[in-house]
Amino acid sequence: MISASKPRNILATLMLAAGTLALSTAAGLAQTPATCVTGVDLKTLGPTSIIGQGPNGEKASSVEAVELTPAEADKVKAGKFKVGITMQTVNLDWSQLQVQGITDTLKQYGVEVIGTTSAEYQVDKQIADIENTIQRHPDGIISIPVDGTATAATYKKVSEAGIKLVFMDNVPPGLKHPEQYAAMVSADSQGNGWIAAQILASCMPEGGTIGVVNFGVDYFSTNERTKGINDWMKKNRPDIKIKQTDFTDPSKVAQIAGDFLTGNPDVKGLFAVWDQPALDALTSMRAQGVNIPVTTVDLGLESAIEIAKGGPLKATGSQRPYDQGVAEAKAMMKALIGQTPPAWIGVQSLPVVQSNVLESYKTVFKKDPPPELANACQNAKPACN
Repeated sequence: MISASKPRNILATLMLAAGTLALSTAAGLAQTPATCVTGVDLKTLGPTSIIGQGPNGEKASSVEAVELTPAEADKVKAGKFKVGITMQTVNLDWSQLQVQGITDTLKQYGVEVIGTTSAEYQVDKQIADIENTIQRHPDGIISIPVDGTATAATYKKVSEAGIKLVFMDNVPPGLKHPEQYAAMVSADSQGNGWIAAQILASCMPEGGTIGVVNFGVDYFSTNERTKGINDWMKKNRPDIKIKQTDFTDPSKVAQIAGDFLTGNPDVKGLFAVWDQPALDALTSMRAQGVNIPVTTVDLGLESAIEIAKGGPLKATGSQRPYDQGVAEAKAMMKALIGQTPPAWIGVQSLPVVQSNVLESYKTVFKKDPPPELANACQNAKPACN
């Protein structure tokens, strides 16, 4: 049985908790400059050209390097080629846009996609996926490795079977261009890191501390993003201190980020290495009543909505995954007709903040923003644009 004093005690506890939450939220924002994000000129934000290097130190080639001439297009159409796609997962907007860009482009030239596999981040499953795809005897395979080192031997079997191979985002160690793979296509991940760093820095006080939620696997594209953050801060805001926490299992980011923030209350800004970890970090922040600026890389619908709301997620350095898929398809077709595409083809970065999120969504997704994103913009205070 509950005594008469218990409800008052519960009410007092709730009021105290609410007050503590308000204070902690205020504390998280207290040092954020008034020019946060708004003090950044989108026209000069980020690099004007691709700044990163390829996984083996290559200079980036542009997507124009794999444009097909009319004669090459006719040769592809006459070839009746077949291509398989093996993904790390298809449960991301990024992955789905990549696959869509590949399939739409190949279809235009009469190339058949024989199937798309999803490894769900499991090395053993991806190895089986690749081997099964080889057994279907395609002319080419387009793939992103889950773990380059663990899958390298399996990817070598692709060229041994006389199949052309195009990578997205990473090349396993030991594979040589053009003997064992035709090309690797990726975003300028270092440039995307620069964008995230520049906007996060605009929100940070002098001498402040930021946290980096980093992917603790040796992976080219994510390594480049973290390098972009560190290099930009070192050059342009050496007063900012950087602390880092790593994750290897994406499903555990919320717990890892929460523990990191609890153990480092001096952290007043956060960078997460792609948008889903950023969203998971936001979940932990809200549970703790922490409200600090966050930036990331990649743009999905959920992250676009968070940016549109004008909340803690301030910006992303977005990839252009559909456009990347188009470039991968064209690199593959070049290889299929005996051409040698460049070892690394880079796709230009895209800065996304609240003021341009609707336009950026259309650029990335190749369609109009859905109602939930448009509504988030309209209801924000201030509204988008």
